[in-house]
Amino acid sequence: MADRLTGGDSSLLRRINAAVTLRALRTGHAVTLTQLVGETGLSRPTVEGVIEGLVETGLVAEVEQPREDCPPGTSGRRGRPARWFRFRAEAGHILGIEIGVHDIRVILADLTGEVVGSHFKPVDETLEAEDRLAAVRTAVAEVLRKGAISRDNLWAVGVGTPGIVDREGTIRLGTAMPGWTGLDLGTRLRRSFRCPVLIENDANLAAIAEHWQGAAVGADDVVFVMAGLSPGAGSLINGRLHRGYGGAAGEIGALHLLGQEVTPERLLSTTGKPLNPLDEAAVARVLRLAREGDEVSQVAMDRFLTRLVQSVAALVLAIDPQLVVIGGWAAGLDGVLEPLRERLAQFTLRAPEVALAALGSEVVAMGALRVALDHVEDQLFAVDPPRL
Repeated sequence: MADRLTGGDSSLLRRINAAVTLRALRTGHAVTLTQLVGETGLSRPTVEGVIEGLVETGLVAEVEQPREDCPPGTSGRRGRPARWFRFRAEAGHILGIEIGVHDIRVILADLTGEVVGSHFKPVDETLEAEDRLAAVRTAVAEVLRKGAISRDNLWAVGVGTPGIVDREGTIRLGTAMPGWTGLDLGTRLRRSFRCPVLIENDANLAAIAEHWQGAAVGADDVVFVMAGLSPGAGSLINGRLHRGYGGAAGEIGALHLLGQEVTPERLLSTTGKPLNPLDEAAVARVLRLAREGDEVSQVAMDRFLTRLVQSVAALVLAIDPQLVVIGGWAAGLDGVLEPLRERLAQFTLRAPEVALAALGSEVVAMGALRVALDHVEDQLFAVDPPRL
């Protein structure tokens, strides 16, 4: 992608000038050559040369500017007409993919992150890894077909999945889906694309998404809790994702392994028998009965809330975030925020703000999209010499 930006010119100064000019153009509206000179601080001949190269690569287009959009006082002026240029966001596309227990979700966006298409595909929780990957390929093909986008036009793909994911995209531990532990997901998916594929834990991506466009905009120290019977969390410290050495940061659902008495399967059980945490209908029934006043269900609900607070408090004490965002199916619980706030105040030295997630069911795919966009922007604005 660096070749697209520089037009093959190996000059460091030219790459710097191209990056500066491209940043000025990515505001989303057409600008004149004169405006670019003012915004970049570069000389007019330099900007003209850079623009020529960017037009050749397809990243920038010269456009006709309607008279009503011209700056005041320019209409009727004699002399050479102003030349207008815009960034071609449609020159490439990115994908954000969530591979979930119950569904596959794909979001398609242009090079500015503007969403231009999406596809949702329900899948069975018992689906084996090979069939689940086939469902991913089908969903991707469908969103590209609907958008009339060639696979060659993809510049980066972000993918979110439950489990502990290492930097190469291997699932070191993934108990939510059959055949997921040990799966080299990165290698498997890269066979389907000619662009970089970036794999990340789903809660980590949810934290990134809420910080980008959701409840955590403007807050750089954030904990996102994917709240379920076995919760996971993603954390941003100074606006940057904290993955941990092996990608296992935030796996608070494993705390019951350290000696706590109630296992996740028994948290919301009202019969004494383990409750399958993936059986959403059974979980929803217990939560509904608790809201309706059933005493046994209310006791189970209190166990769940106590465990959730203890798990979240462990992260809060370690990170001291400004904000805790609650997502997952627990975000739909009536009245969950106030009990969380009260109990976190009891368990922590400084209680953080607590808010519900704003992006709903698309949060993981949106986080994957943001990771893909970050990769594209790193390439677009790179000024270091290419590594050989």
